Order: sequence, then C-alpha cells, then structure tokens
Amino acid sequence: MNLEFAPIGIIHTPFKELAGMPIQPSSAGGVKGRVEVFKEYHAGLKDLDGFSHIILLYHFHLGSGFNLHVTPFLDSEPRGLFATRAPKRPNPIGLSIVQLDRIENGVLFIQNVDILDGTPLLDIKPYVPKFDAHEDARIGWIEKAKKQIPNQKSDDRFK
Repeated sequence: MNLEFAPIGIIHTPFKELAGMPIQPSSAGGVKGRVEVFKEYHAGLKDLDGFSHIILLYHFHLGSGFNLHVTPFLDSEPRGLFATRAPKRPNPIGLSIVQLDRIENGVLFIQNVDILDGTPLLDIKPYVPKFDAHEDARIGWIEKAKKQIPNQKSDDRFK
C-alpha cells in the first residue's frame, strides 16, 4: 500500500534551523508564527476561529531516515522510537497543539509554536480538552525529566 499526502499550507516561524528551537509547544511560550493555508482550503477554516487552540499535523520535511532507538532531548538513555517524539520517524509526521490568536484571509496567527519555518502543513484539527486531555495519563520515562521541559531546546541530533 502506498500513501500520498499533499500539503494544505505552509507553517512560518522564527526558527530557521533545528538547533535552539523549542522541542514542544510547552517550551515555546509566546513564540509567534503564522500558518498560510492554501486558497483552495480557505472554506474549510469556517468556524475554526471559535477555538483557542488547534492541532497542527505537519511533515518533517528536512529529516531523512530513522532509527528504532534514539536518545531523546530529555534523556541520556536510548529509548524506543515510538516512546519518544523524535522527528526522524518511518512516517515523518509531526503534531503540535498551538494557541490560535486569529484568522485573517486564510492565515492563522498562532502562538507557542515549536515548528521549523517552511514546514508543510498536512491538516488542522480543533483542540477539544474533553477529547484530547486525559487527567489520568501516565507519561512513562518522561516523568523523571518533566521539570526540564519548559527550558529544553533542540540540538542537531535529529538532523
């Protein structure tokens, strides 16, 4: 089975390179960006402005290859790829929950963005806490490193 995806837009951020970029939206507080949605998809933005947060699904377009064991940013121990959010994956798809400030002429103005500039956008979904937040969720090995999250930045290990 062969799958194909086409971008529906482009994500614009201040981050031109991986090194120094926040590793998750929670460590990107106040960082502003824009999502340029291609004109043929503008009608699909109807009613999105009623949501304070959105889920962006995107293509890690600069990565190639992957390893099934990686040393994540928050740890010094190699972990199984699927127990991390490392960007080099068999299907290089990223997910970020960002704050939506406003929409103007097909451009989404966002905050708390942890995405590389020029990243192809695959999809947008509204963030709904009742659907997406789980109070009783366990966070595995990240439990020991969670205090590092707000200040952790990317380096070039997944280049």
